[in-house]
Amino acid sequence: MPVISMFYGIIIRMYLLDTQNHHLPHIHARYAEYEASISILDGVVLAGELPRKQLRLVIAWIELHTDELLADWELASAGELPYKIEPL
Repeated sequence: MPVISMFYGIIIRMYLLDTQNHHLPHIHARYAEYEASISILDGVVLAGELPRKQLRLVIAWIELHTDELLADWELASAGELPYKIEPL
C-alpha cells in the first residue's frame, strides 16, 4: 500500500488492486489512530472515520488533485505503483 502523500500528520495511501471492497475510486487516509476510506469522486467517507478537521483537509486536498488521483487509481487498479502527489 504505497503512500502517495502526507500533510499535517495525515498519511494518504492507495492500495494496489483494491477494487473488491469499494468499487468506487477511493483513497485511505490515516491520522493518529483514525483511518478512513474516502471517495475520490465526491469526498464521501466509505468506511472508517477521521476527526472533522482532518477530514476537511483531506476533502480539500482531494478537490485540488482529483485528476491526479483518478490517474493514480487507474494505475493502482492495474497493479502498478501510483505516483506521489503534492501535499496540501
